[in-house]
Amino acid sequence: MLQRLGPIVETAGAGRVTAGYIRACRRRYTARMTESPPFDAARAVSVAQRALQIEAAALTELSPRLGEAFAAAVQAVLACSGRVAVMGMGKSGHVGRKIAATLASTGTPSLFVHPAEASHGDLGMVTGKDIVLALSNSGESDELNAILPVLKRLGVPVIAMTGRADSSLARHATLVLDSAVAEEACPLQLAPTASTTAQMALGDALAMALLDARGFKAEDFARSHPGGALGRKLLTHVHDLMRSGEALPRVAADTPFTDMMREMSAKALGLAIVVDGDDRVQGVFTDGDLRRLVEKGQDLRNLRAADVMHARPRMVRAQALAVDAADLMEEARITVVLVVDEAGQLQGALSINDLMRAKVI
Repeated sequence: MLQRLGPIVETAGAGRVTAGYIRACRRRYTARMTESPPFDAARAVSVAQRALQIEAAALTELSPRLGEAFAAAVQAVLACSGRVAVMGMGKSGHVGRKIAATLASTGTPSLFVHPAEASHGDLGMVTGKDIVLALSNSGESDELNAILPVLKRLGVPVIAMTGRADSSLARHATLVLDSAVAEEACPLQLAPTASTTAQMALGDALAMALLDARGFKAEDFARSHPGGALGRKLLTHVHDLMRSGEALPRVAADTPFTDMMREMSAKALGLAIVVDGDDRVQGVFTDGDLRRLVEKGQDLRNLRAADVMHARPRMVRAQALAVDAADLMEEARITVVLVVDEAGQLQGALSINDLMRAKVI
């Protein structure tokens, strides 16, 4: 540090060089070394645009290179009876974790194994039934290459995703996916940018090809995402949410109007369901129907349920998806739909509030 501060110290004279003076010089030196150039907004936007252009070009150039090797990789994963063990160091490792997650959520059992930890016991996660997807732009990752001989002895196929076809990784791999890029988006050509974008996109392409080859459907995706919105929509059925039994405001056709209103108020569903002696649905009377009768000034005291009910209410089956019931409510502009069996017997009722509480809508 004194050597770096030499010119400053010399100007002070030997007798004035104290510990406090040196600390002050050190602060000035540190400030000088950490000063940033004035911010240039136009330059910042220009650098960002250039980065996006480079990465977009990298992806455009990647597509024509997908051919026999890519198809063979898809076929190898389909034939694998175990899991895809994704490996990579540094930024390639971060990309590998995402690829492993994407594969797992789209029908291909997968996990990420850190190459450095693999040399210290985690390689036990990989069995002879598995297949390894190894990511390295240079193909010369020491941690990754160190475990290749062990994988070979286990008989584990290795799919290499690398930017260098002549690398150590490529030479020892069973199959090679070319992820080379012409240049990095980094102005210094140091930070992995376009190369990691290419790896990410190639991993997505592999996952989508596998998804299609497996006949993976939205319902399958929902089963691996039960906590998400799609999972709720595709896994929740009407019978999971409907109200049934004593919670239903059920009345007979000859029930007096006042008794029907008491039943409606007690069950707080906004309607009364009119059924026959075999519990088959005959019709419904809703809060809206009541409002319209009152507006007409009609005498309600001598009316019975059959006099005011709608004879053709909207109904669904208990096995239907809750989201389909929601679509029916929206189309018919109603807030409750009845649930019946094949014989038309009442099984339950589903309200829009039930759907909202379950976050189906």
